[in-house]
Amino acid sequence: MRFGSILLTVAAALVIQMAIAQFTMGGRWIFDLVLVAVVLAGLEWGPPAGIMAGTIGGLSEDLLSGGVVGVGGLAKTLVGFAAGAIGSQFVLTTAPGRTLILAGASVVHRLLMLALFGVIDQQWPHVSWAAMLTETAINGFCGWMVFHGLNTLPGAMERRRGSRRVTRRP
Repeated sequence: MRFGSILLTVAAALVIQMAIAQFTMGGRWIFDLVLVAVVLAGLEWGPPAGIMAGTIGGLSEDLLSGGVVGVGGLAKTLVGFAAGAIGSQFVLTTAPGRTLILAGASVVHRLLMLALFGVIDQQWPHVSWAAMLTETAINGFCGWMVFHGLNTLPGAMERRRGSRRVTRRP
C-alpha cells in the first residue's frame, strides 16, 4: 500500500473540490471529487487503501464543512472498502467499468449519508433523487476522465519517448 500516493490523491481531490465548489450553485457541493479519489484508491490499491483514503478524505471534508464530524468519514470509509473489495474480486482496468463502480458508490454514499443523518436527527431526511442523479452523473464524468487519463497516460508517455529517440546510422 502506498500511503504517500493515497494521501496525495485525496489531498489533490480535496484542494480541487474546495477551489471549484465556490463557483458552483450557491457554494453547494453538487459533486464529490473526494469520493472519486476514494474509489480510485480502493480500485487501484485494494480495500486497505480504500479504507485509509475514505477515512482521511471523509474526516477532512467533515472538518472543512463545519458539519457533524465523522458522518462523511464513516460513509466514505465504507464506500472505499466496498470499492476496494469489488476491485480486488473483479479485474477492472477499463474506464467504463470503473465509472460504473463509481456511479454505484456515489448512490450508496449519498444514501449512507442520509441514513446516518437520519439516525442523528431521529427523522428520515427528504431524498432528492434529481440531486442524487446529478451528483452521480458529475462524479461519473469526472471519474471517467481520471480513469481514462490514468489508462492512456503511460502509453502516451512511452510513445512520446519513442518519438524522441533518434537513431544514428554509421
